[in-house]
Amino acid sequence: MEQLNHYTIENQQQKFPIAVVCDALRTPENIGMCFRVCEGFGVQHIYLHETSPNLENRIVKKTARNTINQIKHDYYSDFNQLVEKLKNDGYAVVGIEITDKSQPISSYDFTKWDKVAFVMGNERYGIADLQLIDETVHIPMYGRNSSMNVIHSLNIVLYEATNQLVNTNLTTN
Repeated sequence: MEQLNHYTIENQQQKFPIAVVCDALRTPENIGMCFRVCEGFGVQHIYLHETSPNLENRIVKKTARNTINQIKHDYYSDFNQLVEKLKNDGYAVVGIEITDKSQPISSYDFTKWDKVAFVMGNERYGIADLQLIDETVHIPMYGRNSSMNVIHSLNIVLYEATNQLVNTNLTTN
């Protein structure tokens, strides 16, 4: 058995009609990992709140490992305006948050939307305004803790969503 590396693996390099909204994430490692994860899962766009760590931050750059240059991204200042813009652009806005109406990702149909924007809430306070979100999904937990790091959650949701979308006509090369 031989371990493969970046030079020996050829990924499909697909893009999915997915955007990710980082709702005031404050940890440089989370911003960097968001880029790395989103690039790996073929996300088209990342939206960062203006108070999030700058992309020139040494920790952000080290954690992102050059993916900042490989995925489209923009900053926003008003969460409500961004959500309205995304909805006007045809996105369903889905929060990654456990709520009284959230659905477990294992039973959620991600193919029902032409475009989806996943919203990750602030590490401490969650999503700024849940009333603006179309639906919420959560990851079932089996230990005592009811949540996990936002980037770990994003990983799991993107894995499930892209697995559902990969054989649809919603992907692009």
